[in-house]
Amino acid sequence: MAKYDVYGVGNALVDKEFEVPESFFTEHDIEKGLMTLVAHEQQEHLASILTEAYGVKKQSGGGSAGNTMYALTHFGGRAFYACKVANDETGDFFLEQLGHHNIDTSVSARESGTSGRCLVMISPDAERTMHTYLGVSENLSLANMDFEAAGKSQYIYIEGYLVTSPSAKSAILKLKEFAKKSGIKTALTFSDPAMLEYFKDDVNEVLGEGVDLLFCNEHELKLWAGTEDFEEACAAMEKKARQFAITRGALGAQIYDGENYIAVAGNEVKAIDTNGAGDMFAGAFLYAITQGMDFEAAGKLASRASAEVVTVFGPRLAAGRHEVIAKEIFA
Repeated sequence: MAKYDVYGVGNALVDKEFEVPESFFTEHDIEKGLMTLVAHEQQEHLASILTEAYGVKKQSGGGSAGNTMYALTHFGGRAFYACKVANDETGDFFLEQLGHHNIDTSVSARESGTSGRCLVMISPDAERTMHTYLGVSENLSLANMDFEAAGKSQYIYIEGYLVTSPSAKSAILKLKEFAKKSGIKTALTFSDPAMLEYFKDDVNEVLGEGVDLLFCNEHELKLWAGTEDFEEACAAMEKKARQFAITRGALGAQIYDGENYIAVAGNEVKAIDTNGAGDMFAGAFLYAITQGMDFEAAGKLASRASAEVVTVFGPRLAAGRHEVIAKEIFA
């Protein structure tokens, strides 16, 4: 039996969330709905504006794959997370959250510098817009990978945001090679539309000959496939991912199990913050399939969990909610 259900790799970030009016994006020339990488000084300037005008709504551990590992472990899965943090208060906060949630990590020696932070601006329509300073995460590399832990996992899960860093991209390409040789399944999330708008060639390089499981939302799928036709985009994805899950907001999700398509119904909720919805979907889904559940059951759990996370601020649910949701779905 594998020691870990999932070995995740991604940027270690701490999120600070702010509620902002729609006008904020125009006033400050910010592209709404995307993740934008910014310099430290630029982020500090924006943080001071946001804090003074609106105050911090919530601070939490973040990072796409980190959120997914959090969800997976709270449903009862076992996770390892490869990441990089600096020896600072932000890094302390991030690692404290990992430790509290039983996620093993590759972090040992911590270098000087600044840990990654993400400013998350939540507009009245619940859309999340992010300005991210990666800090030392920008230099995530092969040295931060633990191949022994990866070799004891059912899946290696790769965060799409990593394609923006040459050293991180090189590391995850090596991980994919290792997985193929070791008979370990690979899963990839596109993470954000910006990865397909500005880093599509890098995404395709990581995708390579394909992956076992891919997660993305409908908008990201269409950007990747270069078509507005959903069925056509799904057909294109069949050539690159043996299985995949496409989230469609209120419409639920479309899942491909390698042979058949399964439509998963959405859950009617009042969304206030969509930050972390896709991460939660992936975490719940990976938990379910690594415990032997079929894709339909996994889709129902993931859809229900991601619907709940958009009803609260922050990318993660309170620890006890995961068990409650699982009982609702599998009662």
